[in-house]
Amino acid sequence: MTNQTIRVVARVIALPDKVEALKAVLLELIEPTRQETGAITYELLQNQHDPTDFTFVEEWTSNEALNIHLDSPHLQEAAVKLEGLVATAPDIRRYYLIA
Repeated sequence: MTNQTIRVVARVIALPDKVEALKAVLLELIEPTRQETGAITYELLQNQHDPTDFTFVEEWTSNEALNIHLDSPHLQEAAVKLEGLVATAPDIRRYYLIA
């Protein structure tokens, strides 16, 4: 499995009155993350029926590349900005593609 890419689904839920503020913080992550070594796909989705529900769908070359991303200055800065904007802590899950 060492040659498999890592898939990530990261869900972030905004407080109902903070949707646009959270969206702005999340959008700031797109370009710097796409420039990172090891980033294959980094997409931000917003639920059509629940605008408070944001989901990142990501693909990374390795767990090491993902860990570097999680420690990156732009992600750490965004994490600080989440306080007061989110209903719960982000739910970040790592997957391997099996089929």
